[in-house]
Amino acid sequence: MKYPAITIDCEKFRHNIKTISAMCQRQGIEIVGVNKVSGGHPLLNKIFFEENIKTIGDSRIENLARNPLPMRKMMLRLPMKSEAEAIVMGCDVSLNSEWDTIIALEVAARAKGKVHDIILMIDMGDLREGIHNIDQLYLLAEMVKHFRHIRLIGLGANFTCFGGLIPTLSILQKLKDMQERVQQIVEDCTIVSGGNSSTLHLLQRGIELPINQLRLGESFFLGVETAYQTRLKDTYDDVVLLHTQIIEIKNKPSMPVGETGFDAFGHKTHFEDKGMRKVAISAIGLLDTDLNMVPVDPSVSIIGASSDHLLCELSQDSHLRVGDVLTFKLRYGSLLRLFFSPFVEKTFLKCPK
Repeated sequence: MKYPAITIDCEKFRHNIKTISAMCQRQGIEIVGVNKVSGGHPLLNKIFFEENIKTIGDSRIENLARNPLPMRKMMLRLPMKSEAEAIVMGCDVSLNSEWDTIIALEVAARAKGKVHDIILMIDMGDLREGIHNIDQLYLLAEMVKHFRHIRLIGLGANFTCFGGLIPTLSILQKLKDMQERVQQIVEDCTIVSGGNSSTLHLLQRGIELPINQLRLGESFFLGVETAYQTRLKDTYDDVVLLHTQIIEIKNKPSMPVGETGFDAFGHKTHFEDKGMRKVAISAIGLLDTDLNMVPVDPSVSIIGASSDHLLCELSQDSHLRVGDVLTFKLRYGSLLRLFFSPFVEKTFLKCPK
């Protein structure tokens, strides 16, 4: 195997989809399968399709447009006005909050003879995208209902992405109440898209939710709900693993020797004097990943990294040698960067043909 590399176990990925889908199906919640972390990789799209996930979601219209499978395609990031034509041609539904953008989509859809579906995003407190003034929501619905090429099919919200807002039953009920009022204006507004993998913390506790759609990706890859980062029952947390090769092992001081300034990224690093320690350097760095990952070997702990080097402390009785491989479980930040790095090998295991 060429290093550094990530391995993607397709059967474990499929298992997580089956497990989480069953949880959602018990409450009649539709899943939008989010594959943006892999750049819309076709092998993973195929597994979503085979597991009866009918809608695929991504934040890049290019990834959606090149997916040949007969699935509905959802644009997760608010569209740019400049890509209105690409949006109506490359996906079926997009998340929106801006009147000017919706007008641009109407014009583009009319020119192409299409009807494009939209979900209006509501900022419930996470402070990322979404309508904050609710009076504007109802005014927007009144205006959109007169369009012939834009169809308002639901309301949505986002959680734990910027502000860290955790979805609660009361917040989701407010979203449902807004949807019911908007549906009195626009009959087709039936969807309550109640967030992402963070909402699964409520489902796992058996709480009945007033929503009918979730946009899920991280839980399939990592086996966690993302509100509290707790494991979901009967899921795998090692669908994707990072494998890095050791290029140096030395006993070194735990404190820099001499006056210190800023590191390669302009940060002032704090060091604690722990005496001498055994340090392994492997050939990967912050260009390709971040430090939000966990060594599989409990005798290994991450110290830090520069752009091209990852430093780990080894136990003094470790038998690891130069050329050996360290393996890590991932979190969202490392997963995302590793998939998108051209310098990291991607190996898919037990995948559909």
